[in-house]
Amino acid sequence: MQVYANKQALISEIQKTAQLFIAEFEGIPETDKALRLEEVDRTPQEMIAYQLGWINLIRGWDRDELEGKEVVTPAPGFKWNQLGGLYQSFYDQYQDQTLSQLKALFMAAVDELTPWLESFSDEELFTPGGRNWAASTPSNWPIWKWVHINTVAPFKSFRSKIRKWKKVRSLM
Repeated sequence: MQVYANKQALISEIQKTAQLFIAEFEGIPETDKALRLEEVDRTPQEMIAYQLGWINLIRGWDRDELEGKEVVTPAPGFKWNQLGGLYQSFYDQYQDQTLSQLKALFMAAVDELTPWLESFSDEELFTPGGRNWAASTPSNWPIWKWVHINTVAPFKSFRSKIRKWKKVRSLM
């Protein structure tokens, strides 16, 4: 897994990979946003909804903890072995958005990550236990790892998915 020298390196990688990921959606017509192709496990709409879901979920965990609320991970009504249902809830939440709206929501969510991440001290961000929600699983990951696993990592892996989707679509 990629590691980061500091907070700014994490922020820079998020911004870079987010731009590369969302740029892959250029040229996809609105009529194809929900087109499911057998060779790819998600539609273009679902790929962006997945990203939005996780970004908002992590930010929500932190907001709830700071407000003194009980933080339920991964989400109320879901257990870690029920992630498929959680993903479906992300898709359902954003199903009525146009591709343009989804792209704008995605970039806004990414833009909001920077001040949020800057609000952490390096110790909070890079040491296990920086927040209770981050330590809520046996792995006891530091916050940066939760952020990386749910931003940079899928931004990269989903780029290949959307490229494959576009290639298969062009052959139809």
